[in-house]
Amino acid sequence: MPKNSKVTQREHSSEHVTESVADLLAHQEPVDYKRSVLNVTGEAWDKQKEGDEDLDAENRPAWNSKLQYILAQIGYSVGLGNVWRFPYLCQKNGGGAYLVPYLVLLIIIGLPLFFLELAVGQRIRRGSIGVWNYICPRLGGIGYASCLVCFFVGLYYNVIIGWSIFYFFKSFQYPLPWSECPIVKNGSVAVVETECERSSATTYFWYREALDISNSISESGGLNWKMTLCLLVAWSLVGLAMIKGIQSSGKVMYFSSLFPYLVLVCFLVRGLLLRGAVDGIMHMFTPKLDKMLDPQVWREAATQVFFALGLGFGGVIAFSSYNKQDNNCHFDATLVSFINFFTSVLATLVVFAVLGFKANIMNEKCVVENAEKILGYLNTNVLSHDLIPPHVNFSHLTAKDYNEMYRVIMTVKEGHFKELGLDACLLEDELNKSVQGTGLAFIAFTEAMTHFPASPFWSVMFFLMLINLGLGSMIGTMSGITTPIIDTFKVRKEVFTVGCCIFAFVVGLIFVQRSGNYFVTMFDDYSATLPLTVVVILENIAVAWIYGTKKFMQELTEMLGFRPYQFYYYTWKYVSPICMAVLMTASIIQLGVSPPGYSAWIREEAAEKFLFYPTWAMAILISLIILASLPLPLVFILRQFHLVSDGSNALSVTYKKGRMMKDISNLEDNDETRFILSKVPSETPSPMPTHRSYLGPGSNSPMEMSSAPNGRYGSGYLLASTPESEL
Repeated sequence: MPKNSKVTQREHSSEHVTESVADLLAHQEPVDYKRSVLNVTGEAWDKQKEGDEDLDAENRPAWNSKLQYILAQIGYSVGLGNVWRFPYLCQKNGGGAYLVPYLVLLIIIGLPLFFLELAVGQRIRRGSIGVWNYICPRLGGIGYASCLVCFFVGLYYNVIIGWSIFYFFKSFQYPLPWSECPIVKNGSVAVVETECERSSATTYFWYREALDISNSISESGGLNWKMTLCLLVAWSLVGLAMIKGIQSSGKVMYFSSLFPYLVLVCFLVRGLLLRGAVDGIMHMFTPKLDKMLDPQVWREAATQVFFALGLGFGGVIAFSSYNKQDNNCHFDATLVSFINFFTSVLATLVVFAVLGFKANIMNEKCVVENAEKILGYLNTNVLSHDLIPPHVNFSHLTAKDYNEMYRVIMTVKEGHFKELGLDACLLEDELNKSVQGTGLAFIAFTEAMTHFPASPFWSVMFFLMLINLGLGSMIGTMSGITTPIIDTFKVRKEVFTVGCCIFAFVVGLIFVQRSGNYFVTMFDDYSATLPLTVVVILENIAVAWIYGTKKFMQELTEMLGFRPYQFYYYTWKYVSPICMAVLMTASIIQLGVSPPGYSAWIREEAAEKFLFYPTWAMAILISLIILASLPLPLVFILRQFHLVSDGSNALSVTYKKGRMMKDISNLEDNDETRFILSKVPSETPSPMPTHRSYLGPGSNSPMEMSSAPNGRYGSGYLLASTPESEL
């Protein structure tokens, strides 16, 4: 202790000691435990390394504004799934009735877990690897698993952006190239392309002109050079947006997050003016209440909630780690969750307004084609003119008149009706044709847009919207890789980002083969679902059961300035883990019950056909799941048996004197003892939580050290903190 300290002076003085603990501490220099006997980590002090860490703590990037951060989270969570997955699930699972289980699960699973990820990222100010190394070193594999899943998802997700880029540039022509079947010359005769004639113009353009798809996953067919070039453009866009971290990606978010809403609103207004739009919307939101009792509906709603918010990927944690410590992340979680929900509903309105219009067009086409058949049967006396109601006018035949005529013919010709080959042409049947994913965006929606006035304009807007939706999600996904890696291994941001994009492009060439669409399906179905479910369950357990829900709630109170609702305590501790465990079990059962396969486009038949994956593809599929989950047990074993460092030493940061003096000056007289024991009243601002060194299996709890007066190393208190605690 310095010779001029008040404590030393008191030793040589006869004055009565009345000075408070806070006054004593206020006159001491902060202790650096790496250079003192209280260095319990056993780590040698490295002045250069320490200086670099302090500099990193001071210079950690931050969002330019709260709006930029909110737009980044919205851009990440609102993605292509909101446009082409949610409407399909809504139609398939009971229309308006599906919104009830979705909203319930959003509140009891989505919102609490989203809030949890935002809170730990903002509190610890590190990417996913650093966060979970700090909270529970043995579960540090969570961060590495998140990075791997982000990499797998980014590989195929950017291919979809590449497809959108291809369609975007093809939209600058009139008529649109997918509006009519191509004409080919057969000798001196010009005929319609057979594959197109047997399917449709938009289906042919998608499978043959865009993908030039092979008949199965086993037929590689070589690279599709057009899609290879589009994939290169897509990765270039992502690299440019990410190269400066949030300084560059944050600015991109102003456009990529807001532009899709402008397009959706424009499409909604235009769609509502289309004939038949109301039919589509009424069909969409007519509730089928019996569906609410189906467990499958709840499972699919939980899965959609889970992926819609981007839980487990690490992007949410990465974005929130650039926030100020006092940011109200509870408000952010609630705002982004419900904006995500309302965006899905808005997209559903748009999709079914347009599909209602398309259904009316297709139904009218069906009526015309079948009316011509009936006229042929009347002219050849196969059918009697007496079967035709007198008010029916074939030159202006309505769907209602055709349905009446159809029922009469079916009743009279009951024995031979099938031979006539007449279709019912019901609007309900057209509306019930469920389409999702690429089938919705690149076939159904593109076909509907060919009937729009000024169709190229709407096509350009639509695919530019898809590009921006995809880009926003890709920035979040890539941040789930770059932020934790840069934080942990201190690599150069620009070099790592460029290298990551180049490597991903090279690996992603597997998706731009002629069989690439089948690999996209494989990765989409199997690379993320199960590993991410396990990751989020372990995140929940790490915070609620290992770190401690009460302790976490107390720290949130100190960080936010108010105590979160007790609702979160019970959802984190009981409801969310149970629900996620049920979801994981259901997903495993679903994988076991549904044979792994894919829909292949058979050129000769001009139709889709379900095929099972060959043995080698099954090996890739299983390897994806194992590889994404492997860091979880691997890191646990290595740290359980002390084979590697727990990774938490790098998170030790000494308090600055200014910050300590601020906290000490706010203490009441009766709080001094509690300050020493690191138990500061909730009404008093406190330092960051005491750093917990990993004590190994010999300790009763990894948190004992901060509270026990005589810990393993005889220290009653530690003045270490989480990263950037002084900022």
